[in-house]
Amino acid sequence: MVSLSVCVPAYQAGRTLELTLRSILSQDVDFELLVLDNASIDETGAIAASFDDPRVRVERNDATLPIGDNWNRVIRRSTGELVKVVCADDILLPGSLAAQLEVMGDPAFALSSSRFQVIDEDGALVETGLGLPGLDGVHGPRDLARTIVRRGPADFGPTAAAMFRREHFDRVGGLRGDLVFPMDVDLFARVGRFGLFYGLTEVAAAWRASTFNLCSRTSSLRKLTETLRFHHRIARDCPRLLSPLDVAVGDLRLARTALERLLVRTGQLLGSRFENDR
Repeated sequence: MVSLSVCVPAYQAGRTLELTLRSILSQDVDFELLVLDNASIDETGAIAASFDDPRVRVERNDATLPIGDNWNRVIRRSTGELVKVVCADDILLPGSLAAQLEVMGDPAFALSSSRFQVIDEDGALVETGLGLPGLDGVHGPRDLARTIVRRGPADFGPTAAAMFRREHFDRVGGLRGDLVFPMDVDLFARVGRFGLFYGLTEVAAAWRASTFNLCSRTSSLRKLTETLRFHHRIARDCPRLLSPLDVAVGDLRLARTALERLLVRTGQLLGSRFENDR
C-alpha cells in the first residue's frame, strides 16, 4: 500500500486549526500528518502541539515565508508517496482519504480530486456538490488541463479535495508561488501530465468561506489578472494539452466575470449616490 502525507501549512490559524486537524485525524487510514507553522504569533503552534497522536508531526519556520515557499516546504518535508494539502481552515469529510487512496493505489493515476462543499466561518453548510465540472470518473491530462483553464480554479475545487504523487511534484519543481490564487491548479495541471485523473463524485472536502482567509483578502482584480497570466503560462508549458481556443475560452470567461463585477459595483455606487441625494 502506498504511503500518504497530509500536509497542513498553517499561519495565524488559531480560529480553525483544531477543527481542521480533528477532521483529518478522524480518517480511518494510515497517514502522516505534518503541520508547518509559518511563524504564527497566535495560538497556532500550541494547538498543533496539543494533539497527542503518533501520526502528527509539527514543525515551525523561524520566519514567515511567502505562501508558495511555505507550501513547498511542508510538502518537501513530508515522507509519503502520496500528498494531500489541507489549508488550515478547511475540513476533510468522513471517509475521504480512504476513497482517494483506493483510486491512487493504481499507479496509472497521477491525480484525483472530489466534489466539495462550502461552509461559513462558523462551520455551517452554505452549498454542497460543487467542483469537477465534466470531470467525473477517469480522464486524461488534456481533459484536466482544458477544464481547469476553461472553467477556472474556483469551479475545479479547493486544494483539500485533491491528492497527487510526491514524485510528480518533485519532477515539476513544486508549486509556483508568484501567482497565488491559481497556484494549486497550476500544480495540478502540471502533475496531471504524468498520468490519468480521477474525479470522485463523493463530496469529500469542505472549503471555508470566511473574512479571514487569503482568498477573501485577495482583491477581485488580482484574482482575475493572476488567472489570466496563468492561462497563458500553462499554455506555453503544456502546448500539447492546451490549444489557443482553450486559452481564448478561459480569457473570455474572465472578461465576462470582470464586466459582471463592474456592473454590480457601478450599480452599488449609483444606488449610494441616489440615497445621498434624497
